[in-house]
Amino acid sequence: MLTRDTEGRVLEALDRQAAAAIIGPRQVGKTTLALKIARSRESVYLDLEAPRDLARLQAPELFLEQHSDKLVILDEIHRAPSLFQVLRGAIDRSRRKGRRTGLFLILGSASIELLRQSGETLAGRIAYVEMTPITAGEVPAERAVQDRLWLRGGFPDSYLAASDAESLALREDFIRTYLERDVPQFGPRIPAATLRRLWTMLAHNQGQLLNASRLAAGLEVSAPTVTRYIDLLVDLLLVRRLEPLHANVGKRLVKSPKVYVRDAGLVHALLRIETLDDLSGHPVAGASWEGFAIETLIAAAPGAGFSFYRTAAGAEVDLVLDLDARRGRWLVEIKRGLAPAASRGLLHAVQDLRPRRTVVVYSGDEAYPIAADIEACGLRRLAKLLGD
Repeated sequence: MLTRDTEGRVLEALDRQAAAAIIGPRQVGKTTLALKIARSRESVYLDLEAPRDLARLQAPELFLEQHSDKLVILDEIHRAPSLFQVLRGAIDRSRRKGRRTGLFLILGSASIELLRQSGETLAGRIAYVEMTPITAGEVPAERAVQDRLWLRGGFPDSYLAASDAESLALREDFIRTYLERDVPQFGPRIPAATLRRLWTMLAHNQGQLLNASRLAAGLEVSAPTVTRYIDLLVDLLLVRRLEPLHANVGKRLVKSPKVYVRDAGLVHALLRIETLDDLSGHPVAGASWEGFAIETLIAAAPGAGFSFYRTAAGAEVDLVLDLDARRGRWLVEIKRGLAPAASRGLLHAVQDLRPRRTVVVYSGDEAYPIAADIEACGLRRLAKLLGD
């Protein structure tokens, strides 16, 4: 079984707060992680999509009182949003008795209802931990392993599939499930075919500036409608809207966000890319690897601010990480390949932003200087550095 970086953050959250919430897309490994944590302490697990478990909560106050000395794990809690108010009461009663941490572990397949409901009722009582698909920092450094992760993406079933063909079929099933089941459950009624076309268009335009009007023209809907559909995919943790850095540098800045399909394997499934050979020759390869790297680095630095920087004059950097006060601001340029170099746009961005550290991430493993105050660094190595 893979050891996920999320595990340590969840345990820390349970030591700090009465409740912890693991949020992430379906099939990312939330339940597997929760059951692993459950084996390490006295606990009770309820899957609220199972009628039998849901029936055990017919009298929720009584049930929680009977198990007040255990960690109660509630999976797919968006199925029973009325529970949030009950959880608040249970937490407050336990605090009055002197127990302040490790009462509830909540799992949700998306952030929308979970954040809305818990934000209203559990403020000050809950910590959130986002669980992403497997990242480059969580698998061995061997090139073949890293390439397999990039091709297949980080959803565990897809990554661990017996063949590339089986992996692609699993990802296609995943996409179909979201379109036919989860999107109608969480969001407005959207035609599945329309949303799939939009999702595919975003994959073709991976890492590009958002142009809602152009996407709307291709879908024959309005630009506000496209924006609303993208908002839903963002809330479902399937798409990342990377905002531009707002900096007072006296330059005219790009104001549109970049948009990425967050899992590289889903990018490739949407574009019908099955093998590494297919991917290597595809026009999306560079943008796909950029998105793969960005997700790895953001996951490695939870709590950091992240954005990109681009000016009308040509200064540009793929990822700006605003870390803690000690480490300051880091600029990260992402270059697929084995011969990284500092571009003119990056050099201008360094002059504008004066970062604490500037790194060009590339497909190799080593770290070495390539220009004054700029270093090349392998993706996995930089992820570990950020995590440390």
